[in-house]
Amino acid sequence: MTVDRLTSLFDRFRVSAQMFHAGALCGRTHFSAKPGLGFVHVLRAGTLKIEHRKTRSGPPHRMTLTEPTLLFYPRPLDHDLVYPDEDGSQLVCATLRFEGGAMHPIARGLPPLVVVPLSQAPSLATTLELLFAEADHARCGRPLLANRLFEVLLIQLLRWLLDREDLPEGLLAGLADPQLSRALVAMHEQPAHPWDLPALAERAGMSRSAFAAAFKRVVGDTPAEHLAQWRLALAQQRLASGDAIKRVALDVGYGSASALSRAFAARVGASPRAWLAGQAASAA
Repeated sequence: MTVDRLTSLFDRFRVSAQMFHAGALCGRTHFSAKPGLGFVHVLRAGTLKIEHRKTRSGPPHRMTLTEPTLLFYPRPLDHDLVYPDEDGSQLVCATLRFEGGAMHPIARGLPPLVVVPLSQAPSLATTLELLFAEADHARCGRPLLANRLFEVLLIQLLRWLLDREDLPEGLLAGLADPQLSRALVAMHEQPAHPWDLPALAERAGMSRSAFAAAFKRVVGDTPAEHLAQWRLALAQQRLASGDAIKRVALDVGYGSASALSRAFAARVGASPRAWLAGQAASAA
């Protein structure tokens, strides 16, 4: 039976796109890191240089693209795009707003930059053709349709990544595994279920020891840690939307408001009330 590995993620943590550029750019353009915001840049033609701050674990300090390429920044990251003055480089660009910010499982489960030469991802071609057609013509509904096409492009990109065998450690690598994905999807779809190691191993069709070892190696967390992070992310999202803490606690598997408060204190460093106050202050 085929397991739908993405729907439960996007049903609970939505991503919205907004195209902000289509065409040529000159000189240097800086993109600042902002909470909850990612970027997609698609180089259609020409040459493009990308610069990042020097870090040990981040993307390369400097990169040069000489063929059509998609750049996906799933998390906030300062970067500069540098265009040759007479090259005629053509790009389409969009911001991606991740519901839940840093807790969004896709944003948290990917490397800081995904670089995809378009020649290696033919499954993206049809959507890109439609996107480029919208970018080239000012017609009724252009912004709305272009935004939706960027959102479709993101899902297709994730599908393409799930088919690869060289994914780094993280959630997407776990979802790409035929056995581990069954346990992950079960947790994502039924967060309030009292999952334990034997039940999850059974879902994956593995022994307890083999499942625990494989999960830690591929996903980077233990099954219990991943479930706790998933439940807490859901709780933060629901609380931010105004739901009562008691209802949220029951719906995401904590059993009581006090249990959810303890989880908040342990993982977030604040009570739900204090966390909500901080969110309101930062949004003001």
